[in-house]
Amino acid sequence: MEPAEETDSMTGRMPLNAGDAGYGSVSGPGLSGAAGGSETAPLLIAVPEPQPLRQWQPLTKEQLEVAAGGPRWRRLRCYLVLLFWLAWLAMLATSVAIIATSPRPVVTPLEWWQKTLLYELPPAAFRAEEGPGGIDVLCEQLPYLRSLGIGTLILEGLFDKENLTVTGESLGTLPQIQHLLTESSKAGLKVVLDFCGLKLDGAGNKPSNLSATVHPLRFWLEQGVAGFVICDTDAAYSEKTLLDWRGVFREFSSQEEKRIVVVRQTQYILPPLNNSSQTNKMLVDVVMRSILPSSHHILSAREVADAIETHLQIREDIWPSWTVGGKASHDLKKLLLVLTMTLPGSPTVQYDEEINQTQSASLNVGSSNGEKNDSSGTNTDKEKEKRTAVALFTSLSHSRAREEALLYGSFTFLPFNTSTNSSSASNSTLASPSSPLILAFLRSWGCVHFLVLLNIGPELHTLDPAWAPSLPAAGVFVASTGMDRLGSTSLYSLELRPHEAIVIKLFESGSYS
Repeated sequence: MEPAEETDSMTGRMPLNAGDAGYGSVSGPGLSGAAGGSETAPLLIAVPEPQPLRQWQPLTKEQLEVAAGGPRWRRLRCYLVLLFWLAWLAMLATSVAIIATSPRPVVTPLEWWQKTLLYELPPAAFRAEEGPGGIDVLCEQLPYLRSLGIGTLILEGLFDKENLTVTGESLGTLPQIQHLLTESSKAGLKVVLDFCGLKLDGAGNKPSNLSATVHPLRFWLEQGVAGFVICDTDAAYSEKTLLDWRGVFREFSSQEEKRIVVVRQTQYILPPLNNSSQTNKMLVDVVMRSILPSSHHILSAREVADAIETHLQIREDIWPSWTVGGKASHDLKKLLLVLTMTLPGSPTVQYDEEINQTQSASLNVGSSNGEKNDSSGTNTDKEKEKRTAVALFTSLSHSRAREEALLYGSFTFLPFNTSTNSSSASNSTLASPSSPLILAFLRSWGCVHFLVLLNIGPELHTLDPAWAPSLPAAGVFVASTGMDRLGSTSLYSLELRPHEAIVIKLFESGSYS
C-alpha cells in the first residue's frame, strides 16, 4: 500500500479525486449508484410531443360497403325504409277511414234569424222626458247594443192602430224612425217591426190588386226592415194573408237578406193555419214562445219550475224564439236570462234598464248633487249590480255566438238528485229534499257539452256524487248569475246557491274540449 493511501485511510478523509467512485456513484439508501444518478439526471422530465391530428376524410365507396356490411346491407336498408313508409301510409289511411266512417254531427246551415239575439224595445225606450228626443238617444246607443252581442231590434208599440205608416206622436216622427233604421243598418243591427194587435186592414191600405195588408209591408221593406211580428190571435195570422206576404218578401229578399215573419204565441199551443202543419213551417219563420205563462201575480218558485219544465217539453219543427213572458220575482231575473240564452232557438230578451248605457250616467249625476251618504251607497250598489248584469249578458251572448253546441246542439233534460243543506232546508217551505226546485239540461255538439244548472228555490244544494255518472266530472265555468265563479270545477264538489244559474263547459279529466 502506498503511503498516501495509508494516510487517507488513517485520517478517514475521502479523496477529492474519487474518479468513477465520486458523488454520483455513492451507494446508499434511496440513492442510485448508477452512472446516471441524481446529480447527472435532468431536472425536468421531457414530455413527448403530441401526435399530429389526423385529418378526417370521407370513406370511399369500397370502405363504406365494408364498414356497412357489404351490398347485402344496402339492399336490406332499402327494404326497411320502404317497409316503414308503407306502414306509415297504412296507419294514415286507417285513421282517415275511421274519421270518415265515424258518426258525427251534421252541420246545418243556419239563417240569420237563427243565429241572432233579438232585443225587444218597448215604447218607453223611445220616449224622452221632454219631447220625442228618445229616438236620438237610442241612435247613440246602437253601437253599444251591438257590442253586447245583440243582432236584431224589435220595435214595439210604434204605430197608430189604424195606419201602419204613421207613428204615435209621443214616439217620434216618421223621419226620425227612418233615421233610426238607417243608423241601425250602419251599426250592423237588423230591425223587426211589431204589428201584434194592430188592425192591418185599415183604410190606409189602398192597393186593389194585392191583399189589403200588403201596402204597409212594401213601404217598410223599402226602408230596410228585416221582418214583422204578428200575434197568433191576429187576423193576419191566416194562410191567405201570409201567402200574400211571402209574395212581397220575395221582391225584397236575397240569399243573405231574407225577410221573416215572427208569430208571437199567446196560447199554450200554436193554432195551425190549416190541417197540415207543413204549411206553418213554410209560412212562419220564427215562433216566439214565452217560458212563463202570463199572470196578474208574481209566480212562485214552484210555479216557475213547473212552467219551465212543462213548456220545454213541446217540440215543433218551427224555429223557436224564447222569451220570459210572465212575471217572476227579481231574484229569478238573471236565472231566467241564463235559461233564455242557453235554450235551443233564438233568444228574445226584453228591454232591461240594467244594461242600458244611459243608466250609469243617471246614477253618477244623482250622486253628485249633494245627496246623503246612504243614497251614495245605494247608487254604488246599483252600479255594481249594473256591471254584473252587463258582464253576464255579454258573456252569454258571446258564448252563444261562438259555441256550436249552444247554437244548434242537441237538448237533453237530465235527471237530478241532490242533497239539501240541512240548515237551509229546515227554514224553507217551498221545496223539500225529495223534490228540489232544480232543473238541469245539456247542450251537446259532438264531444263538446254545456251543462246548465238552475236552482230556482231559496235553498243551498250540493250535487250528489252519483248524479249523471256518464257525464265528465270536470269542467270550466262559462257564466253564473253572480259572475263570481271562475276557473275549473268538479261536479262532485259543486254547490248551487239560492236562485243561481250556472253554465259549465264539461271536459274529460286532464284535457280540455
